[in-house]
Amino acid sequence: MNYVTYFASTETATVKPDLFTSIGVDWKFLILQTIAFLILLWFLKKYIYPPLIKMLDKRDEMIEESVKAAHDAEKNAAEAEARTTKIMKDARKQADEMLASAKSEASQIIDATDKKSRERAEQIVADAEAEIRRDIDLARKSLRAETISLVAEATEKVVRISVDSKVDKKVVESAIKEAEA
Repeated sequence: MNYVTYFASTETATVKPDLFTSIGVDWKFLILQTIAFLILLWFLKKYIYPPLIKMLDKRDEMIEESVKAAHDAEKNAAEAEARTTKIMKDARKQADEMLASAKSEASQIIDATDKKSRERAEQIVADAEAEIRRDIDLARKSLRAETISLVAEATEKVVRISVDSKVDKKVVESAIKEAEA
């Protein structure tokens, strides 16, 4: 340790004391560090900063594109939602129209079927009434013919003479007309 103090004391004695020396700064070493720092700055500026700045610019562009794409996607989503809402409204409107049309058609079909059923029922009733009238007319004609024949037989038995059929028929018909009146 003696050597260090001796070496330090001799060195300080030969150098003139100034501000930098008094705070422990060596001029030679400071100039050397400044030159090294300037070389480092030049190297960083020439080889490191350009790719780094280029990468940061590219990243900024990507971020801006992403933000723009997000805004576009949000806008497209809003437009799609509006279109979907419109389509749903149109579909509901069409469904309501189709339902109303179907109800109207069903009502018309029911009315037409009801009308046809009534017409068919009326036709069946009319046909039945006509058939009944024919049956009644047939029954009357049959009854009349039978009555005439019975009256002719009864008359023949009572009178015991046989008159020809024309005279017999006229007599019976006049008797029936008198009976009906």
